[in-house]
Amino acid sequence: MRFGGATIVDDVSFTVPAGLFVSIIGPNGAGKTSLFNLLSGLYSPSAGSVWLRGDDITGMPPFARVRHGLGRSFQLTTVFTGLSTLENTRLAAQASHPGNYAFWRGAGHNRAARERAAWALETVGLAGKERVVAGSLSHGDKRKLDLAILLCSEPEVLLLDEPTAGVSAEEVPVMLEVIRRIRQVEGKTVLMVEHKMDVVHDLSDRVAVLANGALVAYDTPAAVMADPFVRSAYLGVT
Repeated sequence: MRFGGATIVDDVSFTVPAGLFVSIIGPNGAGKTSLFNLLSGLYSPSAGSVWLRGDDITGMPPFARVRHGLGRSFQLTTVFTGLSTLENTRLAAQASHPGNYAFWRGAGHNRAARERAAWALETVGLAGKERVVAGSLSHGDKRKLDLAILLCSEPEVLLLDEPTAGVSAEEVPVMLEVIRRIRQVEGKTVLMVEHKMDVVHDLSDRVAVLANGALVAYDTPAAVMADPFVRSAYLGVT
């Protein structure tokens, strides 16, 4: 991906097998979020292509990629603060299936959407808070609600952009357990941008390291942590 004379994502190429958990790390400005923007369709690549489940999705808009099985969360929470947690997830579940809107029938009558919404809240640990207004939730619970909304689109592949950002130290283990449950119980493929190296080491099957927009390492956590270039350039140790 190029902007003017600057190359933001520089010939990055790697494959993620189904069911794998891959963390993407690198210093600020390395191109991590820009890579997610390319994968999710917010940006169009200057060259190259994006493939999902055997299909070339390079020309697909973001909503079509969602329907093809790709879901994404963002660094900032994107919930409807004036609605309850259940209404946030119900809207997401309803939107994921074309034809679920009926002008002469209350949205609450959509049983499948209600059940999917309730399941998502339970999965992320928000069961019992269905009627709580999203704006009154703690930051950690808002991040959980973000994940619940994401799950309502029934993605096969999840892009998680710093899911623990701004979460208190006490709430980080809870968030990690939610992410681990989503991966293990639901069998999702996960790509996660994260700065906390203990989180990366704990959750990842593979780690991709970006520097100046380029992919400089893609291996197991142990191999990446032992790589001299990564230790020097990113971890700051020799």
